[in-house]
Amino acid sequence: MYSDDDLIMLSGIQHIAFCERQWALIHIEQQWHENMRTVEGAHMHQRVDDPFASEVRGNVITLRSVSMVSFELGLYGVADVVEFIRSESGEGIELNNYAGKWNPIPVEYKRGKPKPDQRDEVQLCAQAICLEEMYGENLNIGKGYLFYGETRHRHEVVFSQDLRSRVENYARQMHELFESGTTPLAIYKSHCRACSLVEICNPKAFANPRKVDDYLRNMFEIEYECGSD
Repeated sequence: MYSDDDLIMLSGIQHIAFCERQWALIHIEQQWHENMRTVEGAHMHQRVDDPFASEVRGNVITLRSVSMVSFELGLYGVADVVEFIRSESGEGIELNNYAGKWNPIPVEYKRGKPKPDQRDEVQLCAQAICLEEMYGENLNIGKGYLFYGETRHRHEVVFSQDLRSRVENYARQMHELFESGTTPLAIYKSHCRACSLVEICNPKAFANPRKVDDYLRNMFEIEYECGSD
């Protein structure tokens, strides 16, 4: 169980699922660089995230910019949208000013289209784990949704035990890296081209320690030769 002082950003889980070095550059070294993807993503969230906006339509209550925390994971953050669906079985949680029982479902908005890995799914699942801990009452959230701007379609995400285990492992990894203050070495992969930090990270140049040693040795030799003239 973590304390208030131990909490780190939930949104970072998508970064470490993509690349642990990217996570460390952002969350340890505080480096960031905007590209077209990050700007478009921020614009989409600006249209969605309104902490004062709520909506009731039939059996669905929609809340936006919902603050959340999990002391089990040691994460805090804000969900784009949480929908509360009126329970027909009588199971669920109670909400102030609303009669009956309700089941929360997190909805996250993303630019582009579904990705080949699970970085978006683990972020959504982490939000569900936060909601379960916050509301208690043996709440179990079985699914959530990812809405992609390019496809304009909701994709259902089932919060399986495997996905929950991935969330727990990533959360533990983030805390270990943060506590050590260590930025992992670069490993160049094809997905590096899509990373907003590729110029800062420079994975091709620094992925091979031997090449780095040779580069530094050559630089020192050049400086020595120039200094000896």
